[in-house]
Amino acid sequence: MELQQLKTQVLEALADRKGHDIRVLDVRERASFTDLMIIATGQSTRQVKALAEQVIEVCKAQGLRPLGVEGEQEGEWILVDLGDVVVHIMLPKIRDFYSLDTLWSVPELQPARHSSPHH
Repeated sequence: MELQQLKTQVLEALADRKGHDIRVLDVRERASFTDLMIIATGQSTRQVKALAEQVIEVCKAQGLRPLGVEGEQEGEWILVDLGDVVVHIMLPKIRDFYSLDTLWSVPELQPARHSSPHH
């Protein structure tokens, strides 16, 4: 499955289960293990698990099996590794604590300032 299509499938799956504060981070320049990170918040462990299950089901229906799934037992932070896309679904307190959005965000580049010599 092409990256754009996979991203769209994951975003639709998260929206279907009412995921909150969904962010897509392009980490190609910062990570070698994936291209995109998609982060979403679930309001309860039950919702976090439902969001992860929906992502997995939608991908399986397209013939894509996750490379790995972590955190299903606790349901506070579930990671679904889809290869080119890694999905993090977390409770609000976990998301706030680990702050992956900030950690993996690419800072905007400031234009270089050229000083002109005064003669």
